[in-house]
Amino acid sequence: MDHLLLAGFLDLDRRADVALPEQIYRSIRSAVGDKRLATGDALPSSRALAAALDVSRNTVNAAYELLAAEGIIEVKPGARPRIAAMDSLDAAASSVRTGGEAPGVSRRGAALAQNARSEIYAAEAPSKGQLQPGSPAEDCFPRDDWARALRRAARRVSGGVLQYQETAGYPALRAVLAGYLARERGVRAKASQVLVLPSAQACLHLVTLTLSDPGDCAWLEDPGYLGARAAFLAAGLTIEPLPVDADGADVGAMATGSRPKLVYVTPSHQFPLGSRMALDRRLALLERARAAGAIILEDDYDSEFLFHGRPIAALQGLGSGEEVVYLGTFSKSMLPGLRIAYMVVPERLAGPLAQAQRNAGLLVNIHTQAALAEFIESGHYRAHLKRIRSTYEARGRKLVERSRARLGNRVAVEMPVGGVQLVARFGAGIDDRTVVERMAKKGYAVSALSGYGLAASLSGLVIGFAGATEGDIDAGISALADALDDR
Repeated sequence: MDHLLLAGFLDLDRRADVALPEQIYRSIRSAVGDKRLATGDALPSSRALAAALDVSRNTVNAAYELLAAEGIIEVKPGARPRIAAMDSLDAAASSVRTGGEAPGVSRRGAALAQNARSEIYAAEAPSKGQLQPGSPAEDCFPRDDWARALRRAARRVSGGVLQYQETAGYPALRAVLAGYLARERGVRAKASQVLVLPSAQACLHLVTLTLSDPGDCAWLEDPGYLGARAAFLAAGLTIEPLPVDADGADVGAMATGSRPKLVYVTPSHQFPLGSRMALDRRLALLERARAAGAIILEDDYDSEFLFHGRPIAALQGLGSGEEVVYLGTFSKSMLPGLRIAYMVVPERLAGPLAQAQRNAGLLVNIHTQAALAEFIESGHYRAHLKRIRSTYEARGRKLVERSRARLGNRVAVEMPVGGVQLVARFGAGIDDRTVVERMAKKGYAVSALSGYGLAASLSGLVIGFAGATEGDIDAGISALADALDDR
């Protein structure tokens, strides 16, 4: 083929983001595909085509190398490149086009990809954020103190931790967390038992996949956290509902013959109902776990935000610690975007879980970890908790007050003992999913209480208050009143 003719349909855009060799390669490949170039057609030499296109010879050579690597052209010493035999190329292309269905998601992948949020939220709900459950107050975040800690961490951290070592967590943070949890929550652990991960959900998936097999039984609070349900279902576990009442998870309600491999509980502040697990039930759960050889996944949800009364000791510290994996996160006390959570694991499982964590790539930025270690040690974290605890309590009380005044007996609300959200229970005849859909149209992402249940039959909303100002609360309750009135 004449090099000037070939150059005519090589449309090069020198301002495009695509490199010139790639543009030449794509143009020739396209010409072969639509039969403008046929088997045996000779292409110009690299020197001739470079001159015709006003590009360097290296640019053309790079394009020819790509074409040769894909078998589109044949290159022989001393000869011009030629288009390869089209029969084999056509057969391969036809096979690709007609070779059956494209691969899809596996059964295991489908379980992993389930959208648990669709059980509790409206589809594609826009959110103003202020009343969304689990959302902390961004306006209370100590930006200046945190920024200084980050800058110091970036200057200070060096050595192996910046390479591929210490994937279980920054050593200083693991040590700080072990000490902090011992003082504040009665958790008994060495630093080597603390693993730092991006989220509590990551912890749940890692533990579930590492410590159970498909078909194993898992107990899950009912109603309970959908993230735990998602982790169990993705791992192929059989879930048995663990009833919850005003005294927390009721272990005595479970069949004596049931032998779970994993048990998920939120004993300090049950999610979503907000109850605390009575001591006799906590001790009974430890005994059942020991008898069954089960691991308890203790999610110490919102234990930092106790508004009144004394905190109950962590389940992990009540027993030997060998039957409990303790989960915690900084997503509520700091911000979810920091992506830092942790788990305290039995000593015998620390090695396997740390290796599984590394293999799964569930790692956290080292500078963020170093900054958090300093933030806790310096006392900034404790001071921050004290400030936001007071703010959250005031906002929660305001939400209860406004709800009772505006909604009357249609909605039952109680001030929680702590946390960042509360439950608003509906009376008979009110469908919480319908109310959630109406609230979504008004821009609010509150969640349906019924969606958290397995066997439990409940109707109501879970409403966040941590990120809501007084004006936000007034507007949100007005929107809820209209939603209940179908306006």
